[in-house]
Amino acid sequence: MQINSMQINGIHIDDTFAEAFNMRGTRIIITAQNHKWAYHAANAMTGFATSVIGCGVEAGIEREMTADETPDGRPGVAVLMFAMGSKVLMQQLETRMGQCILTCPTAAAFAGIASEDMISLGKHLRYFGDGYQTSKLIAGKRYWRIPVMDGEFLTEETTGMVRAIGGGNFLILATSQPAALAAAETAIDAMKKVPNVIMPFPGGVVRSGSKVGSKYKTMFASTNDAFCPTLKGVVNSELSPDIESVMEIVIDGLTFDDIAESMKVGIKAICALGANSGVKRISAGNYGGKLGPHLFKLHDILKGSAA
Repeated sequence: MQINSMQINGIHIDDTFAEAFNMRGTRIIITAQNHKWAYHAANAMTGFATSVIGCGVEAGIEREMTADETPDGRPGVAVLMFAMGSKVLMQQLETRMGQCILTCPTAAAFAGIASEDMISLGKHLRYFGDGYQTSKLIAGKRYWRIPVMDGEFLTEETTGMVRAIGGGNFLILATSQPAALAAAETAIDAMKKVPNVIMPFPGGVVRSGSKVGSKYKTMFASTNDAFCPTLKGVVNSELSPDIESVMEIVIDGLTFDDIAESMKVGIKAICALGANSGVKRISAGNYGGKLGPHLFKLHDILKGSAA
């Protein structure tokens, strides 16, 4: 695959950047009797967690884990959660632990990341045991056993909280909705193999990209009209006449390099399809660099010089 400053395999790469924000993040390891029930718990925990605009947190399943990778030797999955502040992240983690993991048959929860900042995982949830809960300190880590109707719920007391980044993104501009979505699916399949990141929207893809502000005073975000195909000729559009659909992929990650690598992998996967796929351009969403301190420049990422 030949890369120059503007095109990859006939697909134009805009000379622009994605603008991302500081967040707080954590990882939780969920195990169960089998992967089926680990996924049930993880899917419930990461539900309604696409955007901090309306959900409080952004969360997703990072990857599947084998029994030899987990603390209790059972099949599991790793979940990443991100929020704009520590308080929100802690509240959301505790609520989702109680409603989604404690309730799930055979599920257990463990810390998935080390940090100087430790937050409650099962520390407060133990009170559900109504005084019958027990604890044990193993290798400096405290675990709680809470009696439940299928036996016991095992959870580590705390997990780490780290500084993270949210809002890395790129836009796929194509000649049709099926072409844009097929390209997005190709990118997501490749990006799921990159560690330390999640794509929190449904299936990893968002069709309702937003801009800051609105004509309505109660709205602080509204549709990104410059990239809406039906508004060509009505607004100052970013779309050429042949573009009929735009899909966005948003990435949250533990570090800048994690997000940059994920974007690179996803964009290259799309460009490998070639211009005959219907994809004409790859762009990115930003606010002129005024709102987020992290700028993911598309050309630098694809050349391997992003920093």
